[in-house]
Amino acid sequence: MKPTRYSLGIGMLATFVWALPLWAHHSHGNYQRTDWVHLEGTVKQVHWMNPHSWIYLEVMDGDGQPAIWALEGASVVTLKRNGWTAESLEAGDELSVRCHALKDGSRGCLLGFIVTAPGVEKEFD
Repeated sequence: MKPTRYSLGIGMLATFVWALPLWAHHSHGNYQRTDWVHLEGTVKQVHWMNPHSWIYLEVMDGDGQPAIWALEGASVVTLKRNGWTAESLEAGDELSVRCHALKDGSRGCLLGFIVTAPGVEKEFD
């Protein structure tokens, strides 16, 4: 039996509706995309994983107390394309980063660029 235009249309609509949450998941709408935040600190953990990598960076706050920032990066595939490896960053490394802070003011950022100890800035998103 041949599918009708109606059944094809319903199938296409159902596929679109099913895929919409996946597209929304990859939105960066929770970050202030117009401003950059500069952070310097010590890497505490690196999670090299999909769909997003994570770096936990210990930064001294305004009172001189350590505060952990969660920094969201790109997928493993994207990072590899940009020359990163799982060994590129390790706990204890000193980093300077440029990122987009969370809109709610909590300690989180969407990573844009990382400057490693030798002073080389590389994209991490």
